[in-house]
Amino acid sequence: MAPLGVVLTILLLVLLFIILPGLRVVRQFESGIVFRLGKLHGIKRPGLHVIIPYIDTISRVDMRTTPIDVPKQEVITRDNVTVGVDAIVYFRVLDPQKALLETTNYIYATTNFAQAALRDITGNFELDELLSKRDEISAKIKEIVDKETDKWGIDIENVKLQNIELPGDMKRAMAKQAEAERERRAAIIVAEGEKSAAQSVADAAALLANTPGGVQIRTLQTLEKISSEPSQKTVVFLSGDAEKALKKLVG
Repeated sequence: MAPLGVVLTILLLVLLFIILPGLRVVRQFESGIVFRLGKLHGIKRPGLHVIIPYIDTISRVDMRTTPIDVPKQEVITRDNVTVGVDAIVYFRVLDPQKALLETTNYIYATTNFAQAALRDITGNFELDELLSKRDEISAKIKEIVDKETDKWGIDIENVKLQNIELPGDMKRAMAKQAEAERERRAAIIVAEGEKSAAQSVADAAALLANTPGGVQIRTLQTLEKISSEPSQKTVVFLSGDAEKALKKLVG
């Protein structure tokens, strides 16, 4: 029994100090980079793996698309307007080995390079272009950052400009311009309405003038409407034709 107890004790010690410390789990969206005594040893795919404890180490790299915020940068546009611009960059690690070995911190490095590219590219546009050509500017930033981060095994999937913050005086000027434009359009609409109404009146007048007795009949209709109130007195000066038509109507 004694030898069996010794064997069980040894097996237990091996389990506790060698096997269990050497178990590593790499999740589905990760890649595991194994270093043996500081030297690259291999890449582990998702699943359970056994490494040599105290000799091997494993670093995990997230292989999913990762968004990073590019902090707001103060940029002077080509027409000398100071604006604040920020963006968001979506990237994915394609080569985890390069991501760990070619830079000390690939996320930090990508963020800083995106900041520099954001300042350089947006500074080459005028303010109006900056506001109206966001997609074009984003594409240029993506092209530059993607080319630089390729050596780190990183693919830049997309870049989106988030906010373009204008100076206070520029905001007030643009608000006044927008208000003036709204007033101009409102004046045009009112003028078009008045023109349409005047044209309708002119058409009606022409029709009445060309209709025999039309003006007289319209006059009598008007008299009938304004005489509906018994207490109301109305003095009307009739033309000769209207007077004759009224006499015939009365009797």
